[in-house]
Amino acid sequence: MRAIDHYAWTNRWRDRHPAEKLLPAGGLLVLTLLLPPLTTGPLVLVGTALATVGGAGVPLRAFLAMLAAPAAFLLAGAPFLAMSISFADGFDLHFPAEGARLALSTTVRALAAVSCLTFLTLTTPLVDWVPLLRRAGIPASVIELILLMYRLIFVFAERALTGRRAQAARLGYARFDRGVRSAGLLAGNLFQRALAQARRLEIGLAARGYTGELRVLRPEQPLSWPRLAAGAALVGLIGLLGGLLARGWP
Repeated sequence: MRAIDHYAWTNRWRDRHPAEKLLPAGGLLVLTLLLPPLTTGPLVLVGTALATVGGAGVPLRAFLAMLAAPAAFLLAGAPFLAMSISFADGFDLHFPAEGARLALSTTVRALAAVSCLTFLTLTTPLVDWVPLLRRAGIPASVIELILLMYRLIFVFAERALTGRRAQAARLGYARFDRGVRSAGLLAGNLFQRALAQARRLEIGLAARGYTGELRVLRPEQPLSWPRLAAGAALVGLIGLLGGLLARGWP
């Protein structure tokens, strides 16, 4: 989480309007869902990788690390999509060609869709989405809850790491039974601290006249129409190439 937040705040496209990144990401996501995945999916992966690494300046290892967990999950489930089980003449387990194609198409489509979200995550901090969420009509209470939960994640992640190091230094994870007991104690302690932190936060906000919305100053991010057009052109180019490849061109 810290690495993701770090790259979101320090990449070269940090000061760009979020709509300039939402348009290509959303457009590529739509192409991934509508066009054949075996021809469009690799193009979307390459496009998001170039935009994230070459454009925003995020390290390639960070982009690949973000895709590693979803890719592992998809690869683990692919064999179950490919297999076919029949009980007509007893138990029959086989892997037909249609099943293998379905598993490959689903994996490529899902991975390409995840790459679009990875591009947004690594290039845009959460706070930049607040104005767009407000314009979309999302209630202020929901937006504030999202922001507060996002901030508290880092607080409790640091406390969990510190607590686990302290337990490990006292041989709390030397054996399996000790590890289970230490993990339970750590979870219980974090739960109590979360309740206490929430209570202190509520008291502090009430003392400052909280009325249901936190107002903060944000730097102005003007919308650049040339960049918006460039993002639309990228989506159109990938869509055109994906459609031509799907028809067997050249």
